[in-house]
Amino acid sequence: MATKSYDVIVIGTGPGGYETAIRSTQLGFKTAVVEKDKLGGVCLNIGCIPTKALLKSAEMVSNANHFADYGLTVDGTVSPDFPAIVKRSRGVADKMNKGVQFLMKKNKIDVIPGKATFTSKDTLSVEPSTDMDGNKIGEATSVSGKHIIIATGARARAIPSLPVDGSKIITYREAMTQQKRPKRIVIVGAGAIGVEFAYFYHNMGSEVTIVELLDRLVPVEDEDVSKELARSFKKAGIKVLTGTTVESVDTSGDVLKVSAKSSKGVEVIETDQVLSAVGVVGNVEDLGLEKIGVKTEPGRIVIDEFSRTNVAGVYAIGDVAGGPWLAHKASHEGIICIEKIAGENTHPLDRKNIPGCTYCQPQIASTGYTEAQAKEAGYEIKVGKFPFSASGKASAIGHPEGFLKVIFDAKYGEFLGCHIIGYDATELIAEAVTARVLETTAHEIMDAIHPHPTLSEAMMEATKAAYGKSINI
Repeated sequence: MATKSYDVIVIGTGPGGYETAIRSTQLGFKTAVVEKDKLGGVCLNIGCIPTKALLKSAEMVSNANHFADYGLTVDGTVSPDFPAIVKRSRGVADKMNKGVQFLMKKNKIDVIPGKATFTSKDTLSVEPSTDMDGNKIGEATSVSGKHIIIATGARARAIPSLPVDGSKIITYREAMTQQKRPKRIVIVGAGAIGVEFAYFYHNMGSEVTIVELLDRLVPVEDEDVSKELARSFKKAGIKVLTGTTVESVDTSGDVLKVSAKSSKGVEVIETDQVLSAVGVVGNVEDLGLEKIGVKTEPGRIVIDEFSRTNVAGVYAIGDVAGGPWLAHKASHEGIICIEKIAGENTHPLDRKNIPGCTYCQPQIASTGYTEAQAKEAGYEIKVGKFPFSASGKASAIGHPEGFLKVIFDAKYGEFLGCHIIGYDATELIAEAVTARVLETTAHEIMDAIHPHPTLSEAMMEATKAAYGKSINI
């Protein structure tokens, strides 16, 4: 067969892949993408976008149960229609998929459906594959590229004590697409995926238990944030078991029996379903990497600061290159990679300024050092915290829970970190990210006039609190 040649080929079309491809064409490269599933990857089809649609429905259910708090009376009851909520989520995903199709066409990027495998460092064999809807896509072909960027993403991590079968023990894929709501669900893992689904299923009416190996929820976040989320979840009626491991799951009967071990001993939890949310692992297999000598480590491709592998002309970005496993990290990494290829004056990714976002309610967002990390790094610090209970806007909209916490270097006022738990935290964090990119100090944040009444005032107020200048607390 004839081999079509390109300047750049991107394998995978999640946010990292398709945005890199678009930037590639903007830089004048003849570009193609290879996709074995649906355009948009996990994020747009069965990840961040449809999950946020589910969480919005959960938030609406929660709001409906508190209409009286806003002086509203509703005749009759408001209850979730689980299949309709899932259908809406799938509709959002389908719309985003069509959007990526449009962008590929607009930017004159060739879309090659099928599964790619390296036959040499600059040539790919593409074979037909099956997408998530069961459709056969693609045909056998061969393509070559001067530069090949691997953006194949990640999948749910498998562990022996949680053998996934897709119905009794499930991953995030089934959790967001199944048509029947479990009456009881045990969620193993309290990272972003785990707590988001805990919030969702709780508001759908399921009895939720979270089991976490480490000693707190969202363990990568600042400890104060973890404590606040635990209080909120326990108040809502979500059972939280930290410092606990799942030893096994008995699936022999209609009722599942989860053996959970902690310092107190072994507890058997009866449930209808178990969601494994114990992390993800990069899709490094079946790409032919060993054939061309690309260096890998368990679950990831090894890269340098510009996403170059040890094989010239082969690159890796996003989840397949390791954590943090975030769509915006993948996109930024990809743009840096392709601009470096083009000879642009770019810079390595600042891993300390990648915002982390968790979309349960209250939402969580953070960037930079936690308080513990700043101390461990040797900084003498100033810490300020502003509770949303003191915010006029938060009280007005009925969401006074949580706080905004800032950390500064005491000597120079360097903005070291920001940690937010509360309503719209994921929207508020961008100010902190931008401030840190601009090397803004605490004094400039205090001098910046923040509009009133807004949730964003919390940034200014927390900064003032760090310097003993607090007005409203």
